[in-house]
Amino acid sequence: MTVPAPGPTDPLAPVRAELLRSARSDADAALTRARADADETVRAACTEAETLLSRAREEGVADGAAAAARERVRARQDAWAEELSARAEAYADLRARVRAGVRDTLADVGALRVRLEEHARTLLGTEVRVAAAADGGVTAETPGRRADLSANALADRALDRLGVGAEALWAR
Repeated sequence: MTVPAPGPTDPLAPVRAELLRSARSDADAALTRARADADETVRAACTEAETLLSRAREEGVADGAAAAARERVRARQDAWAEELSARAEAYADLRARVRAGVRDTLADVGALRVRLEEHARTLLGTEVRVAAAADGGVTAETPGRRADLSANALADRALDRLGVGAEALWAR
């Protein structure tokens, strides 16, 4: 048997082998760096996401607290408006009852009209023109002056004299 004669040897084969080994080594190193960079990028993204999520939670809590504070203010304002409305209604009812009481008293006691006429003359002088008021009581006039001693005016003045004492009506 004959052994084939060794062919010509490639003088660059060792260089190619070294270049291939070096390229594989460089590729492995680049791949390792790329994986490390990717891992670091993922870690940084996760950290940033956690930071953003935490900040969003804090802002949500702050926004919720602000909204709750606004709602409490609105509720207090609504309650105060309702209370003022109830007070106005009660005061109007009181005024109507006092007016009715004064009208009834003036209608029942005829001598009160005479006393009101005398009081009008004391206020405005003897030349005063006195007339019966539609709701009871009297009105009186002289040139440039007028006195209203009607039932409603007398009742309103009595309530007005309560002043801040009317607050006792709302005391709890």
